[in-house]
Amino acid sequence: MRLEDYFEHTEGTGVLSTADSKGEVNSAIYASPHVNEDGTVSFIMRSRKSYNFVQENPRAAYLFMEEHSAYRGIRLTLEKAAENADQEDVNEMRRSYRGGADEGVARIVTFKVTEVRPLVGEKLPE
Repeated sequence: MRLEDYFEHTEGTGVLSTADSKGEVNSAIYASPHVNEDGTVSFIMRSRKSYNFVQENPRAAYLFMEEHSAYRGIRLTLEKAAENADQEDVNEMRRSYRGGADEGVARIVTFKVTEVRPLVGEKLPE
């Protein structure tokens, strides 16, 4: 499965889960990731709990549930690889705008994908 093709052609809802250095867990709704040529994935993140947790613990998980199905989708295991706070790059990557300007600086946070699993069962969506 090519993640770029999957996310380009599949509608649904995504949840990014992170944990801090003490093990406190957080989950938040996130758009589909931007899939990069090297296979990494990037999210635009503001200075909120998910971003703060990734600063303490670089590991995260992303769950994507396909639209109109509670059982189809994928899970990604992630590890932070890079970060970019250049606002021109952020604006270029942005697909839409949500949140107010007073909610902190937006950053592009890039993750290495260490595992791809189906949402349910053992077979990945085609």
